[in-house]
Amino acid sequence: MSEERQESHFDPVTYREMVLGEVPEYEKLQDLTAQATEGVHAKRILELGVGTGETADRVLARHPGAQLVGIDESDQMLEYSRRRLENADLRVAKLEDPLPPGEYDLVVAALSVHHLDGIGKADLFRRISASLRRGGRFVLADLVVPEDPDEVVTPIEGDYDKPSRVEEQMAWLGEAGLSANLFWSHRDLAIVVADRE
Repeated sequence: MSEERQESHFDPVTYREMVLGEVPEYEKLQDLTAQATEGVHAKRILELGVGTGETADRVLARHPGAQLVGIDESDQMLEYSRRRLENADLRVAKLEDPLPPGEYDLVVAALSVHHLDGIGKADLFRRISASLRRGGRFVLADLVVPEDPDEVVTPIEGDYDKPSRVEEQMAWLGEAGLSANLFWSHRDLAIVVADRE
């Protein structure tokens, strides 16, 4: 990834403009991600890749009173998010790191997991499953490889973006002990809901 592009990923001031330019369905993806969390009584939520707090803000609006624990690899993004999410426990960590300890009712990841390769995704899904309480849910909203190459909309940086097919991710989720269903898809975006039964 070029240094300029790396900077834009971690600059909270320019992030929104950048992501709206690259992901035309960004607002819809965020709204539907929050909608996909409904039906779970969430007291404790883990977000993977907090960014500017956009997803967390929408999810918490549907789960008032829930405690949010969130990770992001960029301290600069978390500093911005801390102002928006005053009561959240936000930590600098990578998706490859051990997840914050404890049991969660809900785990959410929007536009972050596609930075892991297939082995990394499968490992993360196992760790998420282990951290979810029975009846808990994982909502994965992300960039995917569509069946039709003409459906690719979002620019891909080969060393940074490693999207997988929906079917592969659902299989890895199943292997991790989660019951996965496709909630929504459009071109190179998808939302998968995976419940721990």
